[in-house]
Amino acid sequence: MALLNIGAGNSDDAFYRYKMPKMVTKIEGRGNGIKTNIVNMVDIAKALARPAAYTTKYFGCELGAQSKFDEKTGTSIVNGSHDTAKLAGLLENFIKKFVQCYGCGNPETEILITKTQMIQLKCAACGFVSDVDMRDKLTTFIIKNPPEQKKGSKDKKAMRRAEKERLKEGEAADEELKKLKKEAKKKGTSSGKEGPVKASSSKKKTSGSDEDRTSPTLSQADEEEADDDDDDVQWQTDTSIEAARQRMQEQLNDATADMVMLPTNEPEKAKAETKANESLENGNSTARGTLTDELKKNLDKGISPKQFQPLLGSLSGSAKEKMTALFEALFGGLEKGFAKEVSKKINYLAVAAAQDEGSQLLLLQAIEGFCGKSSSSALKEVALVLKALYDVDILEEECIVQWYQDGLKGGSKNSQIWKNAKPFIDWLQSAESETEED
Repeated sequence: MALLNIGAGNSDDAFYRYKMPKMVTKIEGRGNGIKTNIVNMVDIAKALARPAAYTTKYFGCELGAQSKFDEKTGTSIVNGSHDTAKLAGLLENFIKKFVQCYGCGNPETEILITKTQMIQLKCAACGFVSDVDMRDKLTTFIIKNPPEQKKGSKDKKAMRRAEKERLKEGEAADEELKKLKKEAKKKGTSSGKEGPVKASSSKKKTSGSDEDRTSPTLSQADEEEADDDDDDVQWQTDTSIEAARQRMQEQLNDATADMVMLPTNEPEKAKAETKANESLENGNSTARGTLTDELKKNLDKGISPKQFQPLLGSLSGSAKEKMTALFEALFGGLEKGFAKEVSKKINYLAVAAAQDEGSQLLLLQAIEGFCGKSSSSALKEVALVLKALYDVDILEEECIVQWYQDGLKGGSKNSQIWKNAKPFIDWLQSAESETEED
């Protein structure tokens, strides 16, 4: 069966992963009883993740004809004789209205019905929630026949991942236990050979009070070494009054010396450190400012992405400073439409991300820094930006996930950027786990 890309805008993409079967229709009956049977409606609806009754009802509403879907036999009937091309065009309209995300165009959405009887589409890729136009005739049918919610799909995946982690931890613990047993056996055999010689000395020493006995956590070899050292060394403490006074005086002198030295040294060290940090920050900011000005001048002149690559390599400064300066030059002062601007200037970002192996991580860090400094609108669109860069292969999945996990462990783990990026990261990981299961 021939497969088509879901959505008319993706028809030319040979590597598009969301596909559906080509529609097959059959004209049945004659005269007033003529009708159109959509033979593979069940397969089409399954590919769109929508009930087949929705698409059949949509055809009836748009054509002004009676339509019916039989759940038992899986047959989709629309009264009248209708061309396949006309029905395929109506199906494209259904996909735009009730399947594709209004933000990123991804067809992996879920229908939600709010408490106020409004229909929304929640995107699993970017997290965008689309509001469906309630003036469409199909909306009343959807509200009366809501879709079945997937029960526990996320919980099952989480449980599978947790089970894998527990198995790994259990295997590591078993290996550690085996190593400890082997070491204990080795120590036991080595101490057993020398046992008859030193058993008498150990018995004599342990026959005293409980305070003289060694700790049960120590191994036998450690006890024997301690016993040999005790035989060679004799400990003696002067308990006279003069010796006690001398010890107290020495301790007092040490404590007072520390109290006097601390306030004199610490402020000087702190001042020196703050001056050094301030000079470094000022130096970095001035260097970044000159880089940003240089890049802005060339971008204003209309330099092409091909000419931009040698220019970026000729500039002085570290790779991180260049990436940060480029982001400020491209999007500095932007308040709204962050994702649209990234799509417009994506060729420059592609050149910057192809410099070396670490350029993708530097690009992600530049996005993080820009979203932290700019308005809240840029933070809201971070998932759309990541998906746009991922779709054109500028950013790879492994690099995005690693950056996200390092951010949650770092000092800015409570930043809003990780919460906004989480839906896209979950979509990446769920898509990977589903491909592995298939």
